[in-house]
Amino acid sequence: MALQLEQRVHLNADTEAAATARSATLHFFANAARAGRPVARTTADIALLVVSELVTNAVRHTAGPCSLHLARSEGGVDIDVADTSPDPPVQRPPHVEGVGGWGWILVNHLTQDLAVQPTPDGGKTIHARVTDPE
Repeated sequence: MALQLEQRVHLNADTEAAATARSATLHFFANAARAGRPVARTTADIALLVVSELVTNAVRHTAGPCSLHLARSEGGVDIDVADTSPDPPVQRPPHVEGVGGWGWILVNHLTQDLAVQPTPDGGKTIHARVTDPE
């Protein structure tokens, strides 16, 4: 079996999607390490948070399934989450009581090359890059 430096996972729109995505991401990191391209602990921690946030939002704010694509590239990890809605994420005021509004702020702060692109089937893909520490 070839070691993967890319991984794609199709996720159901259910309460298990974020946990499944995190598990797949950890498996991806293990494959990258076995291939001699280990992901730094800081990069991995940030990527796991970003994956969890983007997949949770895809499930919470869209009507259909979503997919996760991970790629280990020079200097970082590329994360793409595609869903069925054409609507881009909207930053909303965060609630200091802990009931939401922090996710998109965190994703914007922790990632580089953040972009939202339409998909051919009418949804969107959110791309984020987490760079390795220097």
